[in-house]
Parts: sequence; structure tokens; C-alpha cells
Amino acid sequence: MNKNDQEFLVQKIRTQYTEKEHTDLDELKALDVKVKRPANVFACTFGSIGAIIMGGGMSLVMTDIADIVGIGNPMVSGIVIGVVGMLMALVNYPLYKSILGSRRQKYADRIIALSDQIMKGE
Repeated sequence: MNKNDQEFLVQKIRTQYTEKEHTDLDELKALDVKVKRPANVFACTFGSIGAIIMGGGMSLVMTDIADIVGIGNPMVSGIVIGVVGMLMALVNYPLYKSILGSRRQKYADRIIALSDQIMKGE
């Protein structure tokens, strides 16, 4: 290993143990995450629950689970449960966009001001 490689490796290791300076760009990234994370968590959770419910309805229709559970007419109840899951999956995206839009409105002024400040180099 030559001298330059050693210096690079030493500097790389050294930076892991030094405290990082907090910049405006870090704050901007944090605000962006703060805007998007609640909408993403909701959409993933709500969509997963909707898919599970839809799958449960499909299972009632296509398997013998209804006999084990004791449901008399599995076709009707399975279709109803499946449609409920489909409706949840269908409204998931509009709900996601609504949550994201309201969060963007809430933080827009701060994000615009901070991005203008970064772009001007202040």
C-alpha cells in the first residue's frame, strides 16, 4: 500500500470518529423526511391491511376455511370481505396524496426559505 492510499484510509477512518457539522442542507433533508414519512407509513400500513383483508375474503371463497370457521355461506361473506379490502386498496393512494399534500402545505414556507438560503450561499 502506497503513502497516498494509507493517508486516504486514515482520513476515512478518522472522519468516522469526528463530530459532523450540522448544515442547512442536513436540516432541509430532515424536513423533507418529516413531510414524507407519515404519508409513507400510513400508505404502507393501510395498503397492507387492505391487501390482507382482500386475501382473507378470497380465501373464504376459494378454500375450505369457511367450513373450519363455521361460516354457512362462504361465497357471499368472502365476496363482501374481499370487496372491502379492494376498496381499502383503492382509496389508499388518494388518502396518501391527501396526507402528503397537507404536510407539504404545513412545511412549505420553511422548506422554501431554507432552500433559498442554501441556493444563495448564505
